[in-house]
Amino acid sequence: MRVAPALRDLRGKAWARLVDEATGSPEGSPDQLAFSLLLIRLSGCLTCHTDSYRAMRGCTACATLTIRRFRGEDADLIALFERARVDVLGFLETAPAGRIGIPEERMDDVQ
Repeated sequence: MRVAPALRDLRGKAWARLVDEATGSPEGSPDQLAFSLLLIRLSGCLTCHTDSYRAMRGCTACATLTIRRFRGEDADLIALFERARVDVLGFLETAPAGRIGIPEERMDDVQ
């Protein structure tokens, strides 16, 4: 989420609103997790290695380039975010609280 504010003004108003909502959400909220998952999926973070060109440039530069190069509309990005949010909520419903690092007393906030 530390990268999100740098991405806010790269696209239109709908994208800026999405970034504002995600960054304004509580830490570890489904919105923040979904926004992170969106960026991970778009940027290919799982295939990034410490000695790769992408890693040497840094996450902010990589995410900025990914969002700038996205060929769809803001509505497409928002749809991808909504899909990531559904995936996050589905995971949170099935995973034991201790396994994902969310204290039991906060699980009610997540659902």
